[in-house]
Amino acid sequence: MTQSPLWVFGYGSLMWNPEFPHAERRLATLSGYHRSFCMWSIHHRGTEENPGLVLALDPAEGAHCRGVAFRVEEAHRETTLARLRERELVSSAYIEVWREITLDDGRRVEAVTYVVDTEHAQYTGALPLERQAEVIARAVGGRGPNTEYLYNTAAHLGELGIEDADLSWLCNRVRELAAPSAATS
Repeated sequence: MTQSPLWVFGYGSLMWNPEFPHAERRLATLSGYHRSFCMWSIHHRGTEENPGLVLALDPAEGAHCRGVAFRVEEAHRETTLARLRERELVSSAYIEVWREITLDDGRRVEAVTYVVDTEHAQYTGALPLERQAEVIARAVGGRGPNTEYLYNTAAHLGELGIEDADLSWLCNRVRELAAPSAATS
């Protein structure tokens, strides 16, 4: 698909660490998906021996996800897509899709984003929140601790005024599990 201009929809770490130049940044909403810790991370936030969890867009009837849309200047289009593919498609658990999103100013644009492949071995389905917290509290991967990913994403959502009750609960629970007293219990 050759959409111009290029818009990228971020809902997890892309919101706070896009790693590509952008000309515009807007709050946006994507319909038909929700943000969920539904993918095992065996590269960035965990390993094959000790997988972590990362957020993915999980399809769900009537769902919507608030996130950030980035407009990329045409001169950076191909480099940005190449970087995104290297980062997001490392294990083929994400699928690159183009979806219509609604920007906070009412514009509707096509954006590239990455959704979970629900048939992939790294898809977890709906793990209970307690199990998610246990995994996130201990996992570390090539980009650092899984806790850092959770905390940065939740903090950034808070700064943007986006409420996510599951992430708020997970932050509190993971802090409890990661506390020094939890390690000695």
